Amino acid sequence: MPITTAASRLGTAAYDETSPVELRANWTPEDADVVIRAVYRQLLGNDYLMNSERLVGAESLLKNGYITVRDFVRAVAKSELYKEKFFYSNFQTRVIELHTKHLLGRAVYDESEVIEHLDRYETQGYDADVDSFIDSEEYQANFGDNMVPYYRSFVYQAGQRSVGFTRMFQMYRGYATSDTSQAGGKTSRLAVELGRNTSSSIVGPTGSAGWSAQAYRLATPGKALGGSTPYGTNAGQVYRVEVMGANLPRYPKVRRINGSYLVPYEKLSAKLQQINAMGGRVTSVTLASL
Repeated sequence: MPITTAASRLGTAAYDETSPVELRANWTPEDADVVIRAVYRQLLGNDYLMNSERLVGAESLLKNGYITVRDFVRAVAKSELYKEKFFYSNFQTRVIELHTKHLLGRAVYDESEVIEHLDRYETQGYDADVDSFIDSEEYQANFGDNMVPYYRSFVYQAGQRSVGFTRMFQMYRGYATSDTSQAGGKTSRLAVELGRNTSSSIVGPTGSAGWSAQAYRLATPGKALGGSTPYGTNAGQVYRVEVMGANLPRYPKVRRINGSYLVPYEKLSAKLQQINAMGGRVTSVTLASL
């Protein structure tokens, strides 16, 4: 059953409306293809996959019944394809966050999990740490040998921690986004609150709060109060534009900035063009509230 009635606003409705993908008895080649696509989507964080990148050998073994879905998941997680997307260019804490999301379908519960996986990676290596996820009792109990991992935090299950639900929204930014294109980039999403042993609030993929609000919530205007904008327009026509990674308009370009702007409707197009020229990424455009 769905864990929240706000699924449509939080971008999780797609998971409420579909069943987990499983390779059942007497499966057909078409069933195997569905499983393979689901594994790629889950483990690659919905990132685009070219035909030349597919793991043809592992796919063939699965289609011919020589390996299980669990084995195929293991092959993808240990592949150069996965490493190039998530391992080589990321700090190890971020890798552990992604492994937990991709392989166990949840967010990290506490800092002890991160420490355990860091220690295993340092002493036994990358493959051993991947095996620790896939060979765990948690993986076996929830997915077994023939089910594709999925985001369990979005569906009620006994034994889950409530903190896993709220933290999952730090990792998940909507059904259509990918883990390599999020506004948060390659930084750890949970390191600060894990270190403080605190729980985050839920910030939806879009909305008045916006993703970037988490980084500079206190410095960003959230409302358009009468007379607070340089334009004499009605507040109902003023939009709040959140931006990340824009270059300051000067030379040399020493740093990029995050910020937000209150812009009247008639100047919105020009402002978006200016942001684009500065190399910024628009993360949210919402109607400013009174």
